[in-house]
Amino acid sequence: MGKLRFNYRSEVLGHYVDITVVYPTDSYRCPETPALANRSHKLLLKEKHDFYAPGMKFQTVYLMHGGGDDDTLTYRYTNAEEFAQRNKVMLVTPNVANSFGANTRYGVPYLTFITEELPTVIQTLFASSPKREDNFIMGYAMGGNVALAAAITRPDRFSVCMDISGGIGMTMDAEVLKNELNGDHFRNFFPLYGATFGEAEDIDGSEFDLASVARANREQGLPECKFILACGSKEFIRSRVENDVRVMQEMGFDMQYICAEGYDHNFRMWNDYIEIGLDSLLPLKREAIYRLAE
Repeated sequence: MGKLRFNYRSEVLGHYVDITVVYPTDSYRCPETPALANRSHKLLLKEKHDFYAPGMKFQTVYLMHGGGDDDTLTYRYTNAEEFAQRNKVMLVTPNVANSFGANTRYGVPYLTFITEELPTVIQTLFASSPKREDNFIMGYAMGGNVALAAAITRPDRFSVCMDISGGIGMTMDAEVLKNELNGDHFRNFFPLYGATFGEAEDIDGSEFDLASVARANREQGLPECKFILACGSKEFIRSRVENDVRVMQEMGFDMQYICAEGYDHNFRMWNDYIEIGLDSLLPLKREAIYRLAE
């Protein structure tokens, strides 16, 4: 794989931000030329069947990290690089801190960054296909809810969303978020929650009310993502995830729910379901796109 950590000043966030980008370079080779006729490591070339070509693009999965993590931890604690290489897909992981992927009440618009600025930057500066059908969003733990909120809010950006163990922050049930904001646990032990989402009485009809956002998008005739929600059978946030599943089913979303038997809220779950997602659940072409249709 090719991997780089890209740092640039985000106009939306108002500060420099780190992004990890992964390319499936191990599958590709340079075209044959006289200068390369006697290249070294010829034995390795038998594994490389595809060629680099100007203008080639990749399908792209935006992979959101969990709470307390950053963009590097995903690749240090899982084998996401290997899975991406196998499936010839590009991965993009921005550092979104403990933001819940929200346009926070303390003034930093992370959701706008994720859904507006980041795809524009990635599709401009990197070999990422701009077509909706070639863009997906996935996340684990907090990042699962980040992915859910991004796909509900801007379904024109992503064709499929995979939410793995998303049990904190954004939710399809505004009442759940309101009860959390009013509860003693979050007030006493996690004040960042209130700082992010504000007062419970302001949630209904706001951008944090994802069901309301989805209904408004339907009225505008926007396309809708397919959703895949996965949760371990032993996870402490299972009931919250399954409540999101219930709401989405009642709203008629195209969705699939997976209860992973024996899994808990940890990187064993997230590693395995990033792999399953890339290997079989996301509709990947598993090859570079050499010519984009006009």
